[in-house]
Amino acid sequence: MMMHIFIGFITHMSHRNLVQLVPDEVKKMWNEWALRGLILISLSSQIILSLLGNIRKYNPRTRIRITLWCNYLLAYAVASAALGIITRTALDVCNTSHSISQHHKANSSELMSFWAPFLLHHLGGPDTITAFALEDNELWLRHLVEIGFQSGVALYILLLSWPGCSHLPQLSLLVYLSGFIKCFERVQALRLANTEHLRDSMLGPADPGPNFPKFLDDLHLKKSQGFNVKVESVPEPPVPPVDHAYPQEGKEISIAHDLFQSFKRLFVDLILTFEDRDSSLSYFRHFQSGDAFRIVEIELGFAYDMLYTKASVVYTIMGLILRLTSVFLLFLIPVGFYFLNDRNHYHRIDVAITSLLIGATIFMEIFAVITMLRSDWTDHWLSQRNYTRKSLVFPFLKQPTKKRWSGSIAQLDLLSVALEEKPASLLAIQKFFGVDKYRVKHRYKTYMKVSDDLQDLIYRQFHEFMGGNSDSDPKVLCTHKGSFALRKNKCDALLWSINKVEFDQSILIWHIATALCYYAEDEDKDHVGNIDIHRRESKNISDYLLYLLVSYPVMLPIGIGMIRYRDTCAEAMRFFKEKGPTFATKSEACRKMLEVDCLEVLPSTVKGDRCKSALFDGCRLALTLRSEMERDKMWKVVSQVWIEILAYAATHCRGFHHEQQLRKGGEFLTHVWLLMAHLGITEQFQVSQGHARARINVL
Repeated sequence: MMMHIFIGFITHMSHRNLVQLVPDEVKKMWNEWALRGLILISLSSQIILSLLGNIRKYNPRTRIRITLWCNYLLAYAVASAALGIITRTALDVCNTSHSISQHHKANSSELMSFWAPFLLHHLGGPDTITAFALEDNELWLRHLVEIGFQSGVALYILLLSWPGCSHLPQLSLLVYLSGFIKCFERVQALRLANTEHLRDSMLGPADPGPNFPKFLDDLHLKKSQGFNVKVESVPEPPVPPVDHAYPQEGKEISIAHDLFQSFKRLFVDLILTFEDRDSSLSYFRHFQSGDAFRIVEIELGFAYDMLYTKASVVYTIMGLILRLTSVFLLFLIPVGFYFLNDRNHYHRIDVAITSLLIGATIFMEIFAVITMLRSDWTDHWLSQRNYTRKSLVFPFLKQPTKKRWSGSIAQLDLLSVALEEKPASLLAIQKFFGVDKYRVKHRYKTYMKVSDDLQDLIYRQFHEFMGGNSDSDPKVLCTHKGSFALRKNKCDALLWSINKVEFDQSILIWHIATALCYYAEDEDKDHVGNIDIHRRESKNISDYLLYLLVSYPVMLPIGIGMIRYRDTCAEAMRFFKEKGPTFATKSEACRKMLEVDCLEVLPSTVKGDRCKSALFDGCRLALTLRSEMERDKMWKVVSQVWIEILAYAATHCRGFHHEQQLRKGGEFLTHVWLLMAHLGITEQFQVSQGHARARINVL
């Protein structure tokens, strides 16, 4: 009711000319500067997308993703609005008489029409980002319709300005062709990265196998003719050895590219064969941990380019031809604009904007070409042809250190949250928009560099498992959540923390136990040697998996991890407030918690099942570890359990979720997942042998 009264009042006042909601000065300024402002905004967004599109591959910071997201969405909106204004201006000029005053307006409109194909060029986007998220690849048809419609509008504007009083319409045609190529590249890249298309392209021809009915017919025919026959199996010829003769320069990239061609099927949940496994193992059995993880890193870089950039289009013969054509057309633009047109007929500000538009577009194309020449795809192409960079391109294009992922893992310590080490400083506006809950979740998140020690621990444990289980199926490690390490070290008394609880609960129990054991040790004592490596990296893996449990639960097996985490935090906060109220250090707080006797009476006996807290189950585990093992053995067992938990989480995360994290700097869990697949530790090896060949032997 109040809304109707308000609208009626505004309408009545406006009819009586007592209130003018938009002053004439504002209208005039909008008419003069709206298009110019939109052009500058569109150009700025393209520059930001070009520069930050590749950075997000190795930078996990939230501000990078927010900036990219805003500019990614802005590109379509600004282009649509600007093309609408240019269309209206061009129609107004066509419908007015060509007086002397209108002649100047026509020149201005002609220059603005020249901006339209540049907007089409912007819609094509830079090479470094075609899709912000995987959902954009799935909606490639929507992008096709949107870009197709805007291309039609740009073509309509071009026809309205034709033939014109200058050479601008002809130059507009060149820009339009270049922009159309850019749009084609983008839509094609989105289509090729679509999950359905990726899966279809990797399936290969159907395999009906040997003709079983025909074999039976031949067998029965031989028997009917009186022959004494016997069916014998014929050994399958061995798989030919893999040729490892790669040029020394670019060897790692060539190996990674060859492996990627087979193992990219993991991302779309397809199966692998024993040939893929044997080929991969022929490489990885000779690698050290650093080499193995570097190969995986390069592979995931190829995967990122395939899913989120124009790599699948640009790095082809047709893509190269289109790119050279586009660049050639663009380089003709400044020549025609500065030597074939009289710029005195236009406003100086419009000439400046046009010059900026031409210069920035050419600069972004040069930047795209340099990025292409410095990419892993170019390195692979050169190594395949025994070329070196020095023989083809300038040495400065070779990057000494190329970042392909963040090289870090996020950390979240439950004790830090429970002790409220970082008190909230929330503004009222954050609470109003609900940002406070988001900020609380990320307030305690930190990042830690993935160390060589961590990579070595993981790689060595996988190799030990493969070496000690040569006669068994390596896929069994995918079903263990730490129980294999406990049984191997004769710690069967601790199996309750793994086998008798849900996976998310086991993460919380072992996280709390690891933290208590870690902080309860004397801080002044020097921890050196291999045991300190086990101690430090156990804590790092523990904090990383808790971060995944809280921030990305979709990457872990289905459970109620968030409920358990909240209940555990609530109980820990209550305990520390009752026993504190403040603690000088975490060590003091952990020692206080270890004073609680959790071994005499089980926590579940008192708490029941309604509360899902795992706090004192973790305390119980910590007390058992500290009382029944020596320190050296304890940290070795803890690290091995955490590596098994990490492996279980990696293999039970779908390829789709691993793909999603590539655009956020990459997850270490994805590296572990792909490394395990290369070592044969995955459930996706569903082809264990070739065809069971048989023949009829006449006795």
